[in-house]
Amino acid sequence: MPGGDWPGWYAEHRLAPYLRGAVDGGALRPSEAAVVERVCERLPELAGPAEPPARLHGDLWSGNVLWAGDGRVWLIDPAAHGGHRETDLAMLRLFGCPHLERVLAGYREAAPLADGWADRVGLHQLFPLLVHAVLFGRGYGEQAVAVAREALAR
Repeated sequence: MPGGDWPGWYAEHRLAPYLRGAVDGGALRPSEAAVVERVCERLPELAGPAEPPARLHGDLWSGNVLWAGDGRVWLIDPAAHGGHRETDLAMLRLFGCPHLERVLAGYREAAPLADGWADRVGLHQLFPLLVHAVLFGRGYGEQAVAVAREALAR
């Protein structure tokens, strides 16, 4: 699904479908969904500077990062697609990753991130949180709403 800008594409093709599913499945109340909808409306101002699409792993959590004893690292089980490069980093933070600060330092050395990227981590975590809310229930829905509220407060 190509798109002209990341904020619009992310809101329409990632957040909105799972937001509807989370409400329909009872993981989110309509009043809570309204908080995420406000984030969607404000994404153009919250998303930071525009960047060209990057190739993402798409499912980058610690279980898909294999560490060898000799310091080598493999990424497995990709769901590769184009998107915003801060997304994979936000996924690593969401579900935990050994040596995350080292990974982030290496990333910043190779491809410096735009100012304020750490404040945008929650925006990139909304999608996997909504997916998990649809699949696993209200606990993830509550976490998604908390992240949305935090993004709106910035």
